[in-house]
Amino acid sequence: MAYVAHQICRRFSSSAVRNVVIKSITIIGGGQMGAGIAQVAASTGHSVKLVDMSDDLLKKSVSTIEGSLKRVMKKKFADKPEAGQEFIQKVLQNVSTTTDPESAVQGTDLVLEAIVENLKIKQELFGRLDKLASAKTIFASNTSSLSISDIASSTNRKDRFGGLHFFNPVPMMKLVEVISTSETSQETFDALLNFSKALEKTTVSCKDTPGFIVNRLLCPYLMEAIRLYEKGHGSKEDIDIAMKLGCGYPMGPFELCDYVGLDTMQSVIAAFKTKEPDNPLFAPSEQLDKLVAEGKLGKKTGEGFYKYK
Repeated sequence: MAYVAHQICRRFSSSAVRNVVIKSITIIGGGQMGAGIAQVAASTGHSVKLVDMSDDLLKKSVSTIEGSLKRVMKKKFADKPEAGQEFIQKVLQNVSTTTDPESAVQGTDLVLEAIVENLKIKQELFGRLDKLASAKTIFASNTSSLSISDIASSTNRKDRFGGLHFFNPVPMMKLVEVISTSETSQETFDALLNFSKALEKTTVSCKDTPGFIVNRLLCPYLMEAIRLYEKGHGSKEDIDIAMKLGCGYPMGPFELCDYVGLDTMQSVIAAFKTKEPDNPLFAPSEQLDKLVAEGKLGKKTGEGFYKYK
């Protein structure tokens, strides 16, 4: 009887998102990823509410978006500066900001989280917003390493919950990984897939496995580069040169680690290890842990594996 009731409730809730076209989006987190997603969504005609903890942070987010749009304008409207200014203003008109996530989720089609990679914080956020958002609203996380199922477990809309993993910098990177859990409804997955395509992104579908596709392959490669360096088998400079010239990669593994952020790398590997503790690919690195402990997180702090002065 309980099973039948569960199926009826799931079909009812799934019908709320059937054939939904996502037009409005609330983004929780106005950092590098959140601002980038906001820019792309606003540029493609979506109504965007950007949420962060303070007005100062939101001003910085809007400034980041405006600066990025100006770079787009120089390329796209090189001979038409007035049209370029109109383009910027039109995009910015699609973005509103607030420090109140509770009000921002009311009436929106999609709530997308792009905050710190911490499971408990994400669960607390979605658990709180779940009680306030409309029944039709789809929830999604931009996590790069955490289980979508684990994040969704704090809500009562597991069939309306999925993953949208964008890549940094969002305006330039074409890929979005669209992730479904065992409980994500087909209607929800289709809505997320179509939304990503409406952003003019190329999409790939993935199940809720550690690292999804890209990071599942990328992070072990980066960690193995660090282990080679730790063992003295090659300098970080030579390893970077080898992978750029030997494989045609635009960045070497140490350059990429510094760009991504060493704290992010550490968090991703720790999350993988939690799910697969015996997998040697996810073993921690003493060198990585040492740099993070010293606050040397990469380009964003001025020093990581390399110095940026």
